[in-house]
Amino acid sequence: MDAAEALAWWLRLTLIPGIGGKTQRKLLTTFGLPEAIFAAGRCALGAVVGDKAARLLLDTDNRAAVDQALAWSERPDHHVLNLADVEYPQALLQIPDPPAVLYIRGHLGLLNRPALAMVGSRNPTPQGIRNAEHFAAAFADAGLTIASGLALGIDAAAHRGALARSGNTVAFIGTGIDRLYPAGNQQLALEIAARGAVVSEFPMGTPPTAANFPRRNRLISGFSRGTLVVEATIDSGSLITARLAAEQGREVFAIPGSIHSPQSRGCHKLIREGAKLVETVQDVADEIGGHLAGAPTPSGPCDTADSSSAAGELLLAMGFDPCSLDQLVSRSGLTAETLSVTLLHLELDSLVAALPGGRYQRITPPESLS
Repeated sequence: MDAAEALAWWLRLTLIPGIGGKTQRKLLTTFGLPEAIFAAGRCALGAVVGDKAARLLLDTDNRAAVDQALAWSERPDHHVLNLADVEYPQALLQIPDPPAVLYIRGHLGLLNRPALAMVGSRNPTPQGIRNAEHFAAAFADAGLTIASGLALGIDAAAHRGALARSGNTVAFIGTGIDRLYPAGNQQLALEIAARGAVVSEFPMGTPPTAANFPRRNRLISGFSRGTLVVEATIDSGSLITARLAAEQGREVFAIPGSIHSPQSRGCHKLIREGAKLVETVQDVADEIGGHLAGAPTPSGPCDTADSSSAAGELLLAMGFDPCSLDQLVSRSGLTAETLSVTLLHLELDSLVAALPGGRYQRITPPESLS
């Protein structure tokens, strides 16, 4: 049997509506490879999965869907892997419910390299975006593959950070491999497919539905040695990923933030529950093994601005929580005119971000995150 014929059997098994992953694994455990499942009689199948599932297995004609997936897999850098393939991510074989089939667009070589998951809010603060980009860049420089979910916000920033360096990043998606979601990240997805890999367990044409994304999250965490939550509200889906990571025996990390920021409360909850607090790249390296090469020496919080200058004084007065102009005038003692000019220079130097409502927030310089 050639490779295409063997793959067709796997696709036939996994593209039957109503035959989910749990049933597929039960059948594979009992009968072995998919062709043996379909060679078994109706009575034998019914004894294992029940008469209804047996009828679905033997009576469903899904040749059109199988042919569509086979045709897709024949295009350059398009792959369909099954549990028996040597290129299948070995880390996923350690979780309780690995998908029988994965659809991959991109480079298979990244699927069995050390990986770190980075996830977080879809509505991050400017500091959260910067943290995600610079931590991901540092981890990618050190040889880790960055795994995330292609969502808006922190996920996208983590992918961009890795693409800015080695390009080692894998995006797990909650749709069919032919439907890139969200629309705003389609160009990012194409860049990941060209330099990294995009992975889905869902049949082609699967639309984005709410139930798909928690399923996707277990693959992000299971694929990785640990999960780093960069920013998250208390009800964020990122906390689901962190919980799954802990259940899968992976490390959980979280970056703390302002006690006044809703985007930090999910991370603080994880830290209270035992996640490792992360301030530098080495904090993660200490847990997942070894010193990460290329991590610069951390700098002090005011190294980027002379503390005796107006900019330095303003940064010290600002702290790290969002501030209004009135608060900054009161704290710094600067005139409104000097304050406006200084804030402009700090924004241009990417040390301060303007927030909605006329507020400003200090941004940690990237070298102090390493």
